Amino acid sequence: MSKHSKRKFEVEDHETIDQCIERMRSEGYIPVRRIEEPVFHEVERNGAIDIEPCGRKIVFEGKLE
Repeated sequence: MSKHSKRKFEVEDHETIDQCIERMRSEGYIPVRRIEEPVFHEVERNGAIDIEPCGRKIVFEGKLE
């Protein structure tokens, strides 16, 4: 089975960025790009629904070494 030349790795809730990078390296990938995306949730205030940021999602793109 051949590996893909590029793959995305998301930083899980229970791990740090360093742990995610170490997981990438253990699978034979090196980080080449970091992508951060905001995460939003809906909050109801005074009968109106507002959208507020509640966190961020960090994804690393890795390529084979």
